[in-house]
Amino acid sequence: MEKKVRVRFAPSPTGGLHLGGVRTVLFNYLFAKKHNGSFIVRIEDTDQRRFVPGAEQYLFDCLRWCGLEPDESVQHGGTFGPYRQSERKSLYKKYADELIEKGLAYYAFDTPEELEKMRVQFATPSNPSPQYDRQVRMQLRNSLSLGETATKKLLDDGTPYVVRIKMPEQETLRFTDLIRGEVSFDTATVDDKVLLKADGMPTYHLAVVVDDYLMQISHAFRGEEWLPSAPVHILLWKYLFGLEHMPQWAHLPLILGPNGKLSKRDGAKYGFPVFAMNWTDPVSGETTEGFKEKGFLPEAFINLLALLGWNDGSEKEIFTLQELIDSFSIERIHSAGARFDYEKAKWFNHEWIKRSSTDRLLPAFEKILFAGPPALAEREKLMRVIELVKDRCTLLTDCKEQASFFFCDPTTIDTAAVSAKWSADKRSFFEWLADQYRSNSV
Repeated sequence: MEKKVRVRFAPSPTGGLHLGGVRTVLFNYLFAKKHNGSFIVRIEDTDQRRFVPGAEQYLFDCLRWCGLEPDESVQHGGTFGPYRQSERKSLYKKYADELIEKGLAYYAFDTPEELEKMRVQFATPSNPSPQYDRQVRMQLRNSLSLGETATKKLLDDGTPYVVRIKMPEQETLRFTDLIRGEVSFDTATVDDKVLLKADGMPTYHLAVVVDDYLMQISHAFRGEEWLPSAPVHILLWKYLFGLEHMPQWAHLPLILGPNGKLSKRDGAKYGFPVFAMNWTDPVSGETTEGFKEKGFLPEAFINLLALLGWNDGSEKEIFTLQELIDSFSIERIHSAGARFDYEKAKWFNHEWIKRSSTDRLLPAFEKILFAGPPALAEREKLMRVIELVKDRCTLLTDCKEQASFFFCDPTTIDTAAVSAKWSADKRSFFEWLADQYRSNSV
């Protein structure tokens, strides 16, 4: 029987939702809906040091604005919960213990000071940043080098430890990526990653494999920056659950900015948003502008993201969400990086504003133009004004410049713009016209 499509987006609640993250959500969502599957959001909060209050709710607010609601999540429920990894802590240790019992992982008791000493001691010109791997593991303080008796004593004494995977010395691992085709790795180049931290929380490597198995994830879309982690994950699938249960992976191309991978710094430097919605850092108080607050319609935002690395094979550029669902296929995702063009993004938004109905635009225009809910007469007037000005609005926020004078007197007059064409005859005409308005003759 064919496996039901179940995909997941697994963010860490550490800050703003980057447009690259939204694109990952979108491709997961489109694939799930295209195949009558389920889209799951799983919160990966195992690194409590990086946890940021408010980030989880912000994430769901962003998805709601984008129209990409999950089928299962912390907020939506489901039969495969809990959907927050910190609430699944008790699940992971037994799998780490199983790996140790099979000789596929080991306890490591090294202190931070000992690890730093290792990096200095084993550094060479050809390897200036040595890692905890097969070349150094037997010279460090772990259950492989210490032996069973010494290890048991350290455990009985409550000595802090982490659990590391024991990478095979020389093995070639392969998998077929849905975007890139066959990908292979030499295990000799991969270090012994930590699977279970000293606080008992799993690292991403162990948690993602265990959770994908228990939640019956069929396909995993993630950024290409996760490719180097693939050999560790392949081994964990092989050791714990069998490769036949491993999801099919699709490593998405990077979204590129003016100078490489698009970053928050690019947005600040070049004056465009990189987050879906405004994000305010609770520590610094710094607010980073989002596409929503910049004046983008969610339909336009989703449309432009879909075409960053994918197309349907035609010249078509404007897609509704349903059209994207109907047209989407993994085969049409490119493997090369996709460059973000803010001018093109604004073009998408302009097209969507022009195509949108008055009723669709009314709430946004009201919020921008009025301090509170307008009177009925003003609202009816605004609906007529929207039809007049929407074609001139690239961003929703442009309506302030294009429409505010319909509702209030201008506070400034740009005399420089008209002075070159001004004359005594024009002055006389406008004085006459003003008199006519005052006398209600016009």
